[in-house]
Order: sequence, then structure tokens, then C-alpha cells
Amino acid sequence: MRLSFALGLLALLGTASTVNAEPETGRTPAENYKEYCALCHGDDRKGYLNDHAPSLVTETLFVNGPITPFMAISYGRPGTPMGPYLDEIGGPMTSDEIRELAGWLAVSAGIEPTAPNRDTLKPIEGDIEQGKRIYAAHCADCHGAKGEGGEGTALGNATMLAVTPDSFLKAAIERGREGTPMVSFADTLADDEINSVVAFLRSRASGWDVEDMSFDEPPDLDNIVVNPDGDAPEFDLVDSRYVMAEDLNAALEDGRRMILIDTRVPYFWAMAHIEGSFPIPYYSSGREIIAALPQDGTWIVAYCECPRAAADSAVTRLREMGYNNTAVLYEGYAGWSALGFPVKVGRIDPKKGLFRHPSAEKRTE
Repeated sequence: MRLSFALGLLALLGTASTVNAEPETGRTPAENYKEYCALCHGDDRKGYLNDHAPSLVTETLFVNGPITPFMAISYGRPGTPMGPYLDEIGGPMTSDEIRELAGWLAVSAGIEPTAPNRDTLKPIEGDIEQGKRIYAAHCADCHGAKGEGGEGTALGNATMLAVTPDSFLKAAIERGREGTPMVSFADTLADDEINSVVAFLRSRASGWDVEDMSFDEPPDLDNIVVNPDGDAPEFDLVDSRYVMAEDLNAALEDGRRMILIDTRVPYFWAMAHIEGSFPIPYYSSGREIIAALPQDGTWIVAYCECPRAAADSAVTRLREMGYNNTAVLYEGYAGWSALGFPVKVGRIDPKKGLFRHPSAEKRTE
């Protein structure tokens, strides 16, 4: 069972002591780098050998530990030369190989992997319209007028935005990427201006040309059914449990009736999510939503980040309670995004009891 992104932050980034150990997969991280990465990023990992591939030795790449390169390698940057390398969405590497490679990149850059603190997962608030103006004036020449990339990284990339916390975006703007054309803007832009650029980029997660920059709010408990007047989906589940992203998207496009549960930490639902999904993190007791679930056989599909652990746990609990029409999104949210299926940006109120850890619920009873 793979780790969800929230759980994986600790597990993935605690690999410093194992990076140089005997590899689990038969090939060393250095060998995998040479095989898959050196063509564009260079033998020295300093980048810009082909296709504007960025440097992999810059400190800000690892501001959140190896999780950022792990996600980038796994799910790629659709629409750019950087494709996904995770085997579950067509790549040549296993999750373990990518984990080892990401840790090796950090250590090779002279950076000791450390687990991020709670601030890593905090959204950054800013003036989106101001950020749009600043982006046009300071960023578009390198990153493209529509974030399509060029000399700079493609920032208008749904997958990159879906798996990259605001703290990483801000660090890159504020501190730059040493050894690359990306300079520090700490002396050029005020802190609130940098925050506005981050907020503007986050607002593009649903597409650069989106006209409505409003943010989804979680549906209320009386409206958690997507397409309530539609027919039930006809899923062909893998191992009687997993629905493929292509099949789930087809069912949604056909207006099929179902419930979508996002089991990640609430901030990641806000970063980007499948439209109509309800954020109920894996650590919540879920009592409110369980009480609201219809007992009429409506299909419930759960998903987490990369790709299944938290959703698997949620579906196991639901099946134990008799909800048999349940499934887990096989590729996870990051895979969904990397495969090009639509996403939405949202906002949540983390103070709601629904999002509390069970221990917090007990303290308030």
C-alpha cells in the first residue's frame, strides 16, 4: 500500500540515512539518474542541457525536502518535455525507485533531507489581480505569458500546481534558484507582492485562461451527491476495488450519480481537487459525512494523493459499515491531474469540526 501525500511527507523525507544503502530495486539512484535524467538535466545535475530542463542542485528545489522532486519525477509536467516516470501512469520507474532517486538528488546537492513543518501546508493569501499584474511585468518573459514556460519553468501547469505547496512557490520567487536564470525577487518585490504572485499562480490551477477566478467551497452535507438526477455508474473495478481515472472521468462526463470523497488533508483539496468532491481527511472520524450518506446504494469513490493509502483506508471503513458500492481512484489525485483530467481550486475553513483530528473532537465533547 502506497503512502498518501500527507503521510508521505514524513516517510519520503526521512530517507537521508538510506539513500546510500543497498537499493531495494536492483539499480542505484545514480544509475537511474544517468538512465532517465542526465540527457536533459546533465551529468552534473546543473540543468539546461536540453529542453530548458532546470537545475537539480539548487537549494530551493528542496525547501520542502525531496517531496517536490519526488512528485515532479512521478507525475511529470504534462504539456512539457517532462513526462511522468511513475510506472502506474506509464513510466519506467517504481515508487520506491523514485523515492530513492529524490533522496539521492537532495544528498547529492549537499542538502540533508528534513521533514517540513506545519507551515509547509499553509495556504498563502494574496491579491490575485495584483499578482496577475506583477506576473506580466516580471515573470512572463521567462515563464511565458500564459505560464507555458520557455527559459523558465512552465508555471501554468495543472499538475505542477496540484502537487506543489504554496511554500515552495514562494521560496522560489523570494530566494531564486541559484545557478539558474531565476533570480531572487526579495529585493525587488515586497512580501505582500510575492504573496500575490503565489495566489495568482494558485488561481491558475484550473487552467490559465479560466475567466472565473472564484474558488469552490466544499458542498454542504445536503448536497454531497454529484449529478443527483443521473443514473448509477457502471464501473468495471480492478480487484473489485479500484476505478481507473479514465473510467471515473467518463462517468462524470456522462452525468452519473455518485459521491466523491477527497481523503487528503484539507489544504490539498483547496490547492486543487476533482470537481464536486467533499474534503474529509483520512484522520477525521467522518461522523458528520457518514450520517449524511444515502443508504440507497449510491456509489462512493474516494481518492487521495499518490496514490491510494488514505482512500483505501476510507473505503475499508465504509465497506465494514455496509457501503458496498464503493471504490478507490487507482491513480490517485496526482495521477488524475497528470493524465489531464479536469481539476478545480477551492477554499476550506480548517476550523470546522469536520476537519478536526479525532483527538480534538474528543476534547470538545
